[in-house]
Amino acid sequence: DFFGLGGHSLSAMRLVNRVRGVFGVEVAIRDLFDRPTIQALARHIENGAGGSTRSRIEPAQRPSHPPLSSAQRRLHFLNCFDGPSAVYNVPVALRLVGALDVQALRAALRDVVGRHESLRTVFPDRDGEPYQRVLDVGSAAIELTVADIAPSDLDGAVQAASGEPFGLAEDLPIRARVWRVGPDEHVLLLVVHHIATDGWSQGPLLRDLTQAYDARVQGSAPGFAPLPVQYADFALWQADRAADQRDLEFWAEQLRGVPEETVLPLDRPRPVVRSQHGAQIRFDVDQDTHAELQALAQGGNATLFMVLHAAVATVLHRYGAGTDIAVGTAVAGRSDHALDDLVGFFVNTLVLRTDLSGNPDFQTLIERVRDADLRAYAHQDIPFEELVAHLAPVRTPARHPLFQVMLSVDQTDPVPPALSGLTVENVTVPTDTAKFDLALVFQPNQHPDGTPAGITIQLTYATDIFNPNTIEALTHHLSTLLTDVTRNPHAPLRELEMTTVQERAGLLEWGAGPAAVPSSAGLAERFALQVRRTPLAVAVEAADGTAVTYAELDARSDRLAWLLRGAGAGPERFVAVAMGRSVDLVVA
Repeated sequence: DFFGLGGHSLSAMRLVNRVRGVFGVEVAIRDLFDRPTIQALARHIENGAGGSTRSRIEPAQRPSHPPLSSAQRRLHFLNCFDGPSAVYNVPVALRLVGALDVQALRAALRDVVGRHESLRTVFPDRDGEPYQRVLDVGSAAIELTVADIAPSDLDGAVQAASGEPFGLAEDLPIRARVWRVGPDEHVLLLVVHHIATDGWSQGPLLRDLTQAYDARVQGSAPGFAPLPVQYADFALWQADRAADQRDLEFWAEQLRGVPEETVLPLDRPRPVVRSQHGAQIRFDVDQDTHAELQALAQGGNATLFMVLHAAVATVLHRYGAGTDIAVGTAVAGRSDHALDDLVGFFVNTLVLRTDLSGNPDFQTLIERVRDADLRAYAHQDIPFEELVAHLAPVRTPARHPLFQVMLSVDQTDPVPPALSGLTVENVTVPTDTAKFDLALVFQPNQHPDGTPAGITIQLTYATDIFNPNTIEALTHHLSTLLTDVTRNPHAPLRELEMTTVQERAGLLEWGAGPAAVPSSAGLAERFALQVRRTPLAVAVEAADGTAVTYAELDARSDRLAWLLRGAGAGPERFVAVAMGRSVDLVVA
């Protein structure tokens, strides 16, 4: 069984691509989920599966001004609109312990840049239209600066260097620096602009750097196997493909009526233009919970991502986001095996819509998420930029279109490269930028025998609208929920435990004994007291069974109050929105 052996969405896409390339038939991700054994999948392939495959990506005749890919055009537009910034810088930092051969490293970096055209491409304009200008190897010599530094100054230097913007029209999209911390200790920082890389690209980039460094240490050039295609070939292939009308029709129906904005527990109103300033917090799920979440996924013929997606949607629902929640996720976008070893920007973004209506149990929610996610994966080839243009949602510089919460499971190999004669460790590079309101990256860890070793979660948040204590509380609530769903997967969503031991103790303390409510207290004061007493109790219930807790109603009324104040409304009366209906609340 593919998923019983640890298969996940990313490895499933790799398998589908190999089937397409070797057998010449289309196999959808859903086909693999429905036929997860070798025998069942082989029979499906023998029966012709989904018919003939799409056109393959091959070396193309280059025009004088090769176009940008769809994803590159979006980043280029944002760079022009917002000005150069570090929002789309992708840093990789490695601690090197041992005798570093700086000259061999410098030569190896030039080997890698020479191998991957994406790393030596600049983006000038011609008559207002950007194009790819691939520099020849001789004029694309990447510089490697080396400087001594005190250990106490290292973190600041790495973060500052990671935040230096690129000039896309003239700068190579990759930079490299080395700091000498001690006689046999260095830190290497590679910063690549997102227009030339993505998460998958880190694998081939570091593998090629390892091969080139090992060769250069021995005084020879690396014997790279030729790449089947280069990034410009992909961009030309993509430009020749018309958008699949069936995909467009699917997304038009799938996202019809989707909420323009996910209601979140904001600490302050959104600015008119988001600054994209952000911060990060990291926390861990223990190995026992990880193993139980994995078992829950396998029991439902789902992936770990689908279970985590359901859990995050549940937390947002309990926070007051309603029962129709859209989140974004990244897919590899490498639909051809020829792209597997290429450094470049292929990743695409999907919008995953979740139906939480009717207070389902968590196991039922996993089934809903699985079905919705698989349908989205089947239509993942439409570039997100084209989807937004087709759907034409209300655009505002205050928020990301179609979704504001991003989820991803990082299934790439976290093992650092094995450079000759060196001990290499990954170094975490903190960020002070945020592309979304919230972005959660789940990193499943494994023991050497492949068993679950816990999940590291990195949460990036927009500091325009969130305070650190709010985000810290969110991490506690998500961690508590993840533990509870493994114990009570058949419990309705409203009965799942989110509050921590400390929060429950506080609630009991607040609720001990009769509460003194002044006779002069108005509705607002009485309501606030009840929120503190019973935040998870149902406050409003409709005839159709839809319910809102006191905490949810409090969050929604606060949010609307902020909106009305921002619109210049008076402070004496506001409307709180519950379940799409109006409930008058006198607040002052």
